[in-house]
Amino acid sequence: MISKNFISLYEESFRKYWEHPALSNYEGATYTYQSLAHQIAQWHITFKELSLEPQDKIAIMAKDTAEWCIAFLASITYGAVIVPVLQDFAPADAMSIIDHSEAKLLYINHDLWQQFDPAAIPQVRSVIDLQTAEPLYDRRGIEPLREALQARLGLRFSDFSREDVRYYHTPNSELLLLNYTSGTTGYSKGVMVSANNMAGNVSFCMGKGIVSPHERLLCFLPLAHTYSCMINIQLALAQGVHVILLGKAPTPTILRRALADIKPRIVVSVPLIIEKIYHNAIAPIISTPKVRLMLSIPLVRNLVYRKIKTRLIEGLGGAADEIIVGGAALNPEIGRFLKRIGFPITVGYGMTECAPLISYCPPREWRLGSCGQVLEGFMQARIAPLEGEHDMSQSKSYSKGHALPVGEIQVRGENVCLGYYKNEEHTQALFTEDGWLRTGDLGSMDADNFLYIKGRSKAMLLSGNGQNIYPEEIESKISMIPYVLESLVVMRRGRLEAIIVPNTQAIASAGIGEEEAWEVIADHRAMLNDQLGSYEKVQRFERRDEPFEKTPKMSIKRFLYK
Repeated sequence: MISKNFISLYEESFRKYWEHPALSNYEGATYTYQSLAHQIAQWHITFKELSLEPQDKIAIMAKDTAEWCIAFLASITYGAVIVPVLQDFAPADAMSIIDHSEAKLLYINHDLWQQFDPAAIPQVRSVIDLQTAEPLYDRRGIEPLREALQARLGLRFSDFSREDVRYYHTPNSELLLLNYTSGTTGYSKGVMVSANNMAGNVSFCMGKGIVSPHERLLCFLPLAHTYSCMINIQLALAQGVHVILLGKAPTPTILRRALADIKPRIVVSVPLIIEKIYHNAIAPIISTPKVRLMLSIPLVRNLVYRKIKTRLIEGLGGAADEIIVGGAALNPEIGRFLKRIGFPITVGYGMTECAPLISYCPPREWRLGSCGQVLEGFMQARIAPLEGEHDMSQSKSYSKGHALPVGEIQVRGENVCLGYYKNEEHTQALFTEDGWLRTGDLGSMDADNFLYIKGRSKAMLLSGNGQNIYPEEIESKISMIPYVLESLVVMRRGRLEAIIVPNTQAIASAGIGEEEAWEVIADHRAMLNDQLGSYEKVQRFERRDEPFEKTPKMSIKRFLYK
């Protein structure tokens, strides 16, 4: 158990960085740490007027804005349990989650609320528009809620001081965050995250100096995910960082402009964005005959690498010295290239059930193919044989030329959740008999506790002669084929096939037709198979003209495709 109370981090931070900027909406309003603390205190008055108690649930389903962050912090510093819900969820799914969570108060955007049926969420007493703080619904009628919202305005900014920053200290052992997974199996489970889990994540990151007071951080990933929430809210605001919320879809044009304006030192991203930058800005250059020739000459090669690295960093605002990639696996070929040119990237690994961090290392320590080092002093990991296997001698991964056994990654430590809310069956299945959490991920670990992910255990396929096949590894190779947007490897009638979605943007840029592009893709199957073992060769490419259906985390819903 972490000795320092998690909520006390914010009392100390708000008082210390009082006059400095804390939160901004990109091209919009800015809140200092003083105004942030004042807004939190005002919300606490409303919560009290609504008779909310510690451990009551408060749900948020809204656009990622500074006001979202304020509502999040107001809830946890009051002693309530926060329930973030992705605004991308279908209304029926969102209502099911909110009802299951037993939330008594819901923050939401007005347009989303129009799609809700209050009868489907009977335990919700009150609904508030997050952006305007206007009442949207109350079981007792709108007037009592309107009065509760008016009461908060009685706390004037001029009367609010550092000494007024005093919060309810939820014990670290207790539930503080209820986060519903968006998983690829079609079923959401409420992960019970304790204050200690959050304290473990933040304490580790503070010890590593990942962010520094007063620096600017651009948030463009969904705050309802623990990965973005932990770094962009929990860590950043415990350390005096100025967080700017993009507040809109991070299209290439919008993101490029925001990064150029803000010039962040650290960029928190997902592989999809980095891979798009590579495919759209780098791959077309290094595939030309002229550049290929230059890369074959050692002295010239280093010059080309420096120019590419400079161009990439300029595309991220020009000041980035650490790019943290998490939430999914980074394509190994792209990782290898970025490592080769000295690009300051590192890959972390985690899951909602660990709030989320399991492994991380700074860019200078990152090992190719790894997803960082298990958090020393906070987490432990082991590699367990797969179900039905007594040893792992036939499942191998390679690091620095050494064979490493492959099995399920299992973890324990400060960051491991309490289980699944109102779901004893799945909670029991989550843990081994000796108390280790089953991640469901297949991988290996080297002598220095660096983890190497092979894929999800549920995604693993079995060849006719009993060999384990990891489809994600094959898919990462397919994604390097020209004109491929994404792919999915499946087993049909005992043979491997790849469903491939062509990249229409790349095809249009190349000035060729879709049929010609598909011929190029199909011609690469033999080249792909040359890189694969005899038991994992792909027998057929199938063309799909629509992108795969995905979870809000942009993982393909594999269960939909056979």
